[in-house]
Amino acid sequence: MKSTQELINSSETRISKAIFPNTTNHYNTLFGGTALHMMDEASFICATRFSRKKVVTISTGKIDFEKPIPEGTIIELVVRVYKVGNTSCTVKVDIFMENMYSYQRELSVTGYFKFIAVNKQMKPIPILK
Repeated sequence: MKSTQELINSSETRISKAIFPNTTNHYNTLFGGTALHMMDEASFICATRFSRKKVVTISTGKIDFEKPIPEGTIIELVVRVYKVGNTSCTVKVDIFMENMYSYQRELSVTGYFKFIAVNKQMKPIPILK
């Protein structure tokens, strides 16, 4: 079996998306709820790749919306296991925004999502082993 650090490294997840009008609010920026949905989905993928077990979101930590993400930009979600417990792991999600027509890239959103590994009866089990 791989070490915990090897599992963390191999479970890093990156997802890129273009921001189209159907994902924006009345300010023509990415709707916060849509960003949270993307972050939860990407962090679920990372936690599953890390543990290779059934996991469920049990909490979110601080979510910082540092910069608005305008329509017509590209985002990349960079997701990595941040902390490992006995039955849980916390995943950090960073959303980077890129201008489509330049090399400008900046961190826009950061958040933390906590998952627990569960068995068929939805009871917590060790996240690794």
